[in-house]
Amino acid sequence: MRSDTNLNKYAQTAQASSTTVIGHYSTSFGLAARLLTAQVRTPVRTIYALVRIADEIVDGAAAEAGVSVAEQRQLLDELELETERAIVRGYSTNLVVHAFAATARQCGIDSSLISPFFASMRRDLDPTPFSAEGVAEYIYGSAEVIGLMCLRCFLHWSPRGATELGVLEDGARHLGAAFQKINFLRDLSCDREMLGRNYFPGIDPLNLSDEQKNVILDDIDDDLAIASAVLPLLPPGCRRAVAAAQGLFTRLSRRLRSTPADQLLRSRVRVPDGEKLMIALTSSIGPGAWKR
Repeated sequence: MRSDTNLNKYAQTAQASSTTVIGHYSTSFGLAARLLTAQVRTPVRTIYALVRIADEIVDGAAAEAGVSVAEQRQLLDELELETERAIVRGYSTNLVVHAFAATARQCGIDSSLISPFFASMRRDLDPTPFSAEGVAEYIYGSAEVIGLMCLRCFLHWSPRGATELGVLEDGARHLGAAFQKINFLRDLSCDREMLGRNYFPGIDPLNLSDEQKNVILDDIDDDLAIASAVLPLLPPGCRRAVAAAQGLFTRLSRRLRSTPADQLLRSRVRVPDGEKLMIALTSSIGPGAWKR
């Protein structure tokens, strides 16, 4: 018979697998996550791990393994189904899914957030050009719901009333959207040349002008400003991490604005690791970061 000790050991192993995923795939998100209190850090890492594994199905790893587009869709379907089942049963043979399901059960992450995410992942396998409405729907599923998932973790130990919750959810969505739009610009060349995607309807990535780039960045900066305004409302245990992540992407926005549009097709704009550490430090001790 399965004992609680066995299940706890399995859960700890599953959580460790999520830590491994974030350690191998993200310096930025990983750095910000380390600023979370331990209580919140583990659930957030499990969210990142599931999202990363799903993203790898559509962003190259599966294709390099010889998996066809049809099979990639099937893999996404199976991963979503296994995730939903694991939330119900409390167990999965997939360690990443098991860890995420535990977080979902604890923090109230349900299909209202999970389904849009997988829908956006499937959209990446559809070669049909995006419309403006389609991009907005894609950003919601691929980024905004991730912010909402993390917010549910943040507020699990610090619940809020309906009005304040609505403000925080709006901020989480805008921050997620800003992150995604910045990455669209950073990955302009790869998305266009290697994956055949264009997330900017009406704009030819090969002929992006500085004026068009700056219009996109104006929209991103509006998102960041909305998210920044609600930062003081977040619980102290997560505020420093969110401030650090926002500080990093604000710096990326500035670097993108100072980079000629035609250069975005030749190189990926990034922030050096040493500068990331300084941003994390200054953001985490800035105004509101420690306010209780």
